[in-house]
Amino acid sequence: MPHFIKLYRYSYDNLISHRLVHCCTFSSSERTLVYAHPMDTLTYRFAASFIVLSIPVALGWVKLSYRGKPIFKALLLALMYPLGFFTLQAFGLQHATSAEGGIMYAFTPVVTMIIASLFLKETTTLLQKLSIFLSVFGVVFIFIMKGSSFSLSNLGGLSMLFLTCVAFAGYSVLARSLSKHFSPAEISYFMMGIGFITFLVVSLTKHIQGGTLSQFVTLSGNGIFVLSIIYLGVVASLITSLTANYALSKIEASKMSVFTNLSTIVSIAAGALFIGEEITVYHLIGSLLIIAGVIGTNYLGRKKTVPLRADTLKT
Repeated sequence: MPHFIKLYRYSYDNLISHRLVHCCTFSSSERTLVYAHPMDTLTYRFAASFIVLSIPVALGWVKLSYRGKPIFKALLLALMYPLGFFTLQAFGLQHATSAEGGIMYAFTPVVTMIIASLFLKETTTLLQKLSIFLSVFGVVFIFIMKGSSFSLSNLGGLSMLFLTCVAFAGYSVLARSLSKHFSPAEISYFMMGIGFITFLVVSLTKHIQGGTLSQFVTLSGNGIFVLSIIYLGVVASLITSLTANYALSKIEASKMSVFTNLSTIVSIAAGALFIGEEITVYHLIGSLLIIAGVIGTNYLGRKKTVPLRADTLKT
């Protein structure tokens, strides 16, 4: 039992680290879109991720083995995340604000809970369901009190941002299933590699057809763009992928997904510490609701957890 508790807590520590870097993703993504087409941004982003992870693989520090493993499922996972998720996010942020993106992303735990119950047979108690909705309400409450709202003129962007919730939920469920066959590093390396190759082919094809290949190359000389890409590729993509995949090998997808809403609290704290933003009463109320929702989801019904089976999600 002590060893189980240690693993459980360690997986939570990884998830909190995941949230620490996710809080700046929307704004950093918007910053790169000022200089480049979404596909170019994604190509550079996953080039950084894949190259950095390839270094320890080449040096033999990270061992990978894909022989005899369900590669088709891994391809399906990569289709959802990173391909579907980041493509939808990049294009969605062209037609919606990062605040609207934050609100839409808050609904990820609800979508994950539904999909996990259907495909992984994960069960949640009524109190856990209420806790998930409580965390979502906490995020929405903060954004609404800040004056954020939805605009019907951004409906296309909002729709794409909501689909990122579906894509991430699908990834969480599949990654949870695949954790019985692949290590977190194997899943992450496969995801980063597929993302890099796919986005590179699409981006190069677009530039070759348009005769603008020089524009793609010159992006590497833009300092602000490169710094944003390093953050997005190495921190927001690679590190969060490794920590999320590790966590999903230890805890249920529905429990993991609720941690996504902690990014709002981290964003508030970072704003107060580094740029002197004011913390108001509604920030505190919303944060308490989010924390209560995370705690409730993970501790109100642990005995009803359904163990993950190796044959889950057979294709």
